[in-house]
Amino acid sequence: MLWRRHVEPFTRPLVYALFRFRRGLTLGVRGVVTDGEGRVLLVQHTYVHGWYLPGGGVERRETAETALAREMQEEAGVRVLGRPTLVSVHSNEPRHPGDHVLLYRVHAWEPCAASVQGEIHEVGWFAPDALPADTTPSTRQRIAEALHGAECDPMW
Repeated sequence: MLWRRHVEPFTRPLVYALFRFRRGLTLGVRGVVTDGEGRVLLVQHTYVHGWYLPGGGVERRETAETALAREMQEEAGVRVLGRPTLVSVHSNEPRHPGDHVLLYRVHAWEPCAASVQGEIHEVGWFAPDALPADTTPSTRQRIAEALHGAECDPMW
């Protein structure tokens, strides 16, 4: 499935154009989850390089919290228990015009089976001060904001 990483740069403009046509503005969610040892949950997708916080797009007739719970279960095998805490709101304008991302902190969760196959290459738990070298800069910044009180950057 890693062949998607080679195709993605060529398909991205078409996908973004479709999103803009269908939605105008888009909204995404990402979740910061830690385990009992304080490690943070990250995922590697099959279609882009690097480690990311799990999450995805909010669909029509879906709340942001519902989308977060769905994406966490689909991508990472994490069932969100209770309500997550909204940490921050970001514009993703430089990478995806019209896109905004909500960052949540998930405090209560339990493991479950990931419900979607093919999108996620790997799931991992990492100490916040020892993230993989290819963790994206935005992911690093969001972790610092959510876990260490770093100043929030309004841009994703």
